[in-house]
Amino acid sequence: MDDYRSTVPRFAEQAIEANEKLVALLGELAAEKGVTSAQIALAWLLAQKPWIVPIPGTTKMHRLEENLGAADIILSQDDSLQITQALETIKIVGERYSPEHQARVGR
Repeated sequence: MDDYRSTVPRFAEQAIEANEKLVALLGELAAEKGVTSAQIALAWLLAQKPWIVPIPGTTKMHRLEENLGAADIILSQDDSLQITQALETIKIVGERYSPEHQARVGR
């Protein structure tokens, strides 16, 4: 990885390996529905509360179109519960920001 993510602890090799359980679950649900893991993640966020609005970033038009497609995905209660339970049991490894960036959050 030769971009911003190389500075983010959550994208360190050990963190990626540890967080693979959640990625695998999203991938399984995505394969069942014929969509992408990113779309499943966004659809789950959209289903949480009406005031939650995901703001995914992209530099590619096809990714923007993919992200917008998440609004058309209807997750069953079982799908949503499966993701929610996984998030409660899977420990996400790695901080969201590097210490340098964390120091700037909220300033």
